[in-house]
Amino acid sequence: MSVATSGAYLENLLHGQPLPPASPLAWLNRLRAAAVDRVGALTVPTTRDEEWRFTDISPLAKLTFQPVTVAPRLRAADIARFCIDEAPIRLVFVDGVHAPELSGAAADGGLVVGNLAAARVHAAAIEPHLGRHVDFNDSVFAALNTAFLYDGALVIVPPHARVATPVHLLFIATQKDAVSYPRCLVLAERGSEVTVIEDFVTLQDAAYFTNAVTEVAVGDDARVTHLRLQRESGAAFHIANCAVALGAASAYRSIGVALGARISRLNVNVLQAAEGAECTVDGLALIDGSQLADTHTMIDHAKAHGVSRQLHKCIVAGSAHAVFNGKIRVRAGAQRTDSSQSNRNLLLTGRAQVDTKPQLEIFADDVKCAHGATVGQLDAEEVFYLKSRGMSDAAARSLLTYAFGAEIIDRIPVASLRTRLEKAVLERTADAA
Repeated sequence: MSVATSGAYLENLLHGQPLPPASPLAWLNRLRAAAVDRVGALTVPTTRDEEWRFTDISPLAKLTFQPVTVAPRLRAADIARFCIDEAPIRLVFVDGVHAPELSGAAADGGLVVGNLAAARVHAAAIEPHLGRHVDFNDSVFAALNTAFLYDGALVIVPPHARVATPVHLLFIATQKDAVSYPRCLVLAERGSEVTVIEDFVTLQDAAYFTNAVTEVAVGDDARVTHLRLQRESGAAFHIANCAVALGAASAYRSIGVALGARISRLNVNVLQAAEGAECTVDGLALIDGSQLADTHTMIDHAKAHGVSRQLHKCIVAGSAHAVFNGKIRVRAGAQRTDSSQSNRNLLLTGRAQVDTKPQLEIFADDVKCAHGATVGQLDAEEVFYLKSRGMSDAAARSLLTYAFGAEIIDRIPVASLRTRLEKAVLERTADAA
């Protein structure tokens, strides 16, 4: 892709739709203006860029996406299949536009779950975090999202509050050739605990573009469980940036499942900004056909006594292509860090492809760190064993493939969601086998 092509693409996104109305908050207007300036200075990444060399997004830049001027009004029945039994607290966005009539009420006890655009009363809590964790200076997609920042999901958990039910953030795509900019900000104050489900779904199978940004700030001694589901159209493009900042003795647990999109890219950056922080970052990508799923992660141990665990799995069928680039950084002074990372990949066909690059950057001497990656096919002996017990070849392969992915799915703590994903994975693995 040439620079000229990149420029035309960005110009279309910036000038093809109106920027959000000015905010009464001067700092928010400055943030948006800075993002617009960065979009003008950046270009769309190509395979010549090291961080994108396995991920060709030129098909994205060849399409023209239209602004969402009016989001369709959906009925509760239209989204019923996406609702989660255990999560009555729900925020719904249709093509990036908040849909209050479809959203469920927040619980009491000081929990805030609402639309960013209407959260002026919480400006003092929001300002130190919004646009501060996901750096848009070198990311054109994060800059675009921030330039169009208006509606978005806001979750604020007050100090020492334990939210008993998950908070469901549901983003629904409905329009062909549309671009939306989902935004999430989760603030877990000192000693609090919450589970947040970030869910991207679709009502149609045509091409569209989802450009999402999520920022999570976990206060001292707080606990956040973050479930991220990407179930976009098979013709869609999904690019997302997620940044997490961890306070002292805090814990962040993330489980991501990617099933949809023609091309998807997820960047996850976790900063252990204080001593004693812990994080677990797990993921599963299940793709087939000509899908491409790229996951880039950075776990940054900036302070001592940090713990991190990561398991990322890819199941790749057809001529699909999975990419995993995971980096663990241990900064000078971050002594007694304990970190491990594993990427395991299963190729179901001879045309399936995986590029994996686990990395360690260690600048401290008293640490325990390990990483590794495997790429393989189904074990012939295991297939033979199941066939000897009466299973067909296809059934044996489907069961073994499902079991490979189930290790991640089983870690999801929401029972009905876990059951749905188990069914979806089983159906996909049966088709792939």
